[in-house]
Amino acid sequence: MRTISIIALALFSAMSGAAQAQNNNSWCPAALTRHDHSQAEPGHRREVTLSPYTYHYSHNPEHRPVFAASFDHYASDSRFCGLSLFRNSFGQPSGYVYIGKRFDKLLGHPRLFGKVTAGVLYGYVDPYEDKVPLNWNGFSPAIVPVLGYKLSEDSSLQVNILGAAALMYSYGYRF
Repeated sequence: MRTISIIALALFSAMSGAAQAQNNNSWCPAALTRHDHSQAEPGHRREVTLSPYTYHYSHNPEHRPVFAASFDHYASDSRFCGLSLFRNSFGQPSGYVYIGKRFDKLLGHPRLFGKVTAGVLYGYVDPYEDKVPLNWNGFSPAIVPVLGYKLSEDSSLQVNILGAAALMYSYGYRF
């Protein structure tokens, strides 16, 4: 877990410094706001997401309960960067640093939204390094699509699609 904390701190420090240099008061890389001139909604620049349960498509006696906590910072209305800390399916402390985009009013429904994130995952190490593709010393690229339903302007229920392995159910709160 210490390795994840050090990596997360270094990445967020670098992102924060680059963003402050652009004077946009965001932790996200300036490139996320370069082509999107909208600003994040006042009062909705951050989101905390908690996941108490993950459903695996196939049973494996080595699977352990997965718990996750994520923090997203919105650079604009739809673009964000974030960090997720979790215990992976095999009980190993893990992390995911990412950028993403949110798609509101999915399929024309005002409460339905989608998100997609892309970033670097860390934590699948020996003997489980082969459980994620392109793993190199515990680091691997990841893309995570999300389907969500807004319960209110601030809270939502979300389902993260974890490739061919699992669905992660979560609750999100924007502030």
